[in-house]
Amino acid sequence: MTKILQDASRQWANFSVLLSVPQNEQAYQQQSAWIDELVDEIGEDTNHPLAELLNTLGTLLHAYELEHYPEPQAEPADILRLLMSEHDLKQSDLPEIGSQGVVSEILNGKRQLNIRQIQRLSKKFHISAATFFTLRSCW
Repeated sequence: MTKILQDASRQWANFSVLLSVPQNEQAYQQQSAWIDELVDEIGEDTNHPLAELLNTLGTLLHAYELEHYPEPQAEPADILRLLMSEHDLKQSDLPEIGSQGVVSEILNGKRQLNIRQIQRLSKKFHISAATFFTLRSCW
């Protein structure tokens, strides 16, 4: 076994809960909370050392959601569109994620939400940052 796998084997017990697909709703909620915590820690720094961990956790939560919440899958732009409708907001009412043109590009699928935008949207709408994660990277 290679050294890196030996090291991982010794440390796996410490990280297996963090780096596994949740097996129940309680684990899912815990990982959602960790995502929120990471978004707060990372802030706008897409080069933060934990940015890839955030992406990985989003992917693991998405795997759980596919199995346990097989509702129609929505893209982040669809979620944003729904939130805007529920809160009676226009593109110009979201300066925290960019100009009206940036919001338009996100809603039209020409641009993906980045970590900074996800963080601000999760705070604005009081929802988990995990809501905006898909299997592909957000940044």
